[in-house]
Amino acid sequence: MSSSKEPESEHSQPEQSTRLTHVNAQGNAIMVDVGSKPDTRREAIASSTISMSVAAANAVRNNDIKKGDCIQVARIAAIQASKQTSTLIPLCHALMITSVDVQHEWVSDTELRWYVTVRSFGPTGVEMEALTAASVAALTVYDMCKAVDQAMKISDIVLLSKTGGARGDYLRNE
Repeated sequence: MSSSKEPESEHSQPEQSTRLTHVNAQGNAIMVDVGSKPDTRREAIASSTISMSVAAANAVRNNDIKKGDCIQVARIAAIQASKQTSTLIPLCHALMITSVDVQHEWVSDTELRWYVTVRSFGPTGVEMEALTAASVAALTVYDMCKAVDQAMKISDIVLLSKTGGARGDYLRNE
């Protein structure tokens, strides 16, 4: 006997309302009013990966990029990006971010992964800030290394976890 229910994927979450929150009754885009939501501690962790040639990876590792220290510039760029998210993503609220932590690791000889943790205390989450920051870290590496390797690939920009808020916690299970 077959079931019409689709199998759960690794991205399945508890069923939530299908009502669009950023669209009014006329179908116009709106910014959600978070003024009546309680302030809670919020945290989101996102990551991104940039794959590059051996030459580019060696240049990054050896701090031999003509534009400067690639890792440190990307770290600062990620922090700045987290604070600018509301100017980039139209319906995001400007948030009081309490901390941004940016880490990196080489997951292979030529793949650099960024991890960004953003924290705040407020009425709305920081997922977009973490995702934006992780994206910009990888983009900054691309910008700094493009003279060595224009074929770099940015991928796997994902939300790894989030805590706080009415919808509860989220943990990516991969």
